[in-house]
Amino acid sequence: MVDKVILNDVPLHVTDFLSETVMDSEGKEIRKVSFNFKVTHSEYHDITTLLYQMLFDLKIPQSNEEFRAEIFNYATTVTNLYEENAVGEFSLVLLEVNGQE
Repeated sequence: MVDKVILNDVPLHVTDFLSETVMDSEGKEIRKVSFNFKVTHSEYHDITTLLYQMLFDLKIPQSNEEFRAEIFNYATTVTNLYEENAVGEFSLVLLEVNGQE
């Protein structure tokens, strides 16, 4: 069971991790991963700044996988984590990218 991923050297403790192979728009097989993770009030700015990068070096230590990935979809349960003691759950779906990204 995968419970940790690393996005651009930022470790995230994740739940509901799913990895699958899908076809891209050119018919090539690529990896798709999805997972959830909690973000606290104190982490909010750093995590949203990270996610705005949109393109990541993704590492999955428990399966020894590393690849470039971009955000396909993401959502959060709250929109204002600036409130003290607030915790939100982020849901992230990443697709493998190849080539000159």
